Amino acid sequence: MSRWKKLGVIAGGNALPLTVAAATAARNEDIFFVRLKGLADPELDQYPGVDCALGEAGKIIRSLKDANCDAVLLAGMVQRPELKDLKVDWRGAAILPGLLAAASKGDGAILEFLVKTLESEGFIVIGVDEAVNDLLATEGAIGKVTPDAQSLSDIRKAAAVVRALGEFDVGQGAVVANGLVLAIEAAEGTDAMLDRCGTLPNNIQAGGVLVKRPKPGQELRVDLPVIGTETIRRAAAVGLSGIAIEASVALIVDRPKVIELADEAGLFVYGFKEVDLRNA
Repeated sequence: MSRWKKLGVIAGGNALPLTVAAATAARNEDIFFVRLKGLADPELDQYPGVDCALGEAGKIIRSLKDANCDAVLLAGMVQRPELKDLKVDWRGAAILPGLLAAASKGDGAILEFLVKTLESEGFIVIGVDEAVNDLLATEGAIGKVTPDAQSLSDIRKAAAVVRALGEFDVGQGAVVANGLVLAIEAAEGTDAMLDRCGTLPNNIQAGGVLVKRPKPGQELRVDLPVIGTETIRRAAAVGLSGIAIEASVALIVDRPKVIELADEAGLFVYGFKEVDLRNA
């Protein structure tokens, strides 16, 4: 039984909002989408909703309330906009000083500010994992391939790198191969980071691993680490051995297809726990 009556989704890019739509439709639950212009997938047009610019905070909040939404979910990728291009309405202008103050501290602070703003309007803010039950990564190998001893060592190092850089709000991912840190995710995102690995000389990324985990202190209702079919394709294209994600706090979109593609490519997909890193 849901703890809300009607869910509103503020939808950015990638497949995650569509996954939420399919899950709620399967449960015959009402849903309403705020489709962010230039970001949301056009397939979301088939669901009840409205198109809003990123800076139209007043329109977003008013639309959610007019649709009788009592819970809100932020789903999908949103790149930080250029402030000079951000067109704001009256509500957007009112929250802009607080948003700018948060922006100076990093993306994590921006998300926390947005959550608090929505809560101050009376909405229940939920995480994607609460709307879609089977998205969270489970512990251990997910598929036929398992990491060997070297890969497990690389997983531990990459996970430690992400944790150590967390206070700087850098990113949620790192690539390590044979003990060598090859890449750290920053503003470019996971896909671009993996593509960057493919430009390294002498194929040094071969046999490496991608690790994704939340940053320390992260607001877990928004921006959980996500992998999907495109992550598998790009990891395979640059010669990695596999992908590791922190179990219970990372999402796998389209799990059956992810497993199929990973098995075909000979890649492992592995869910680790914090205790595994400490006991190694």
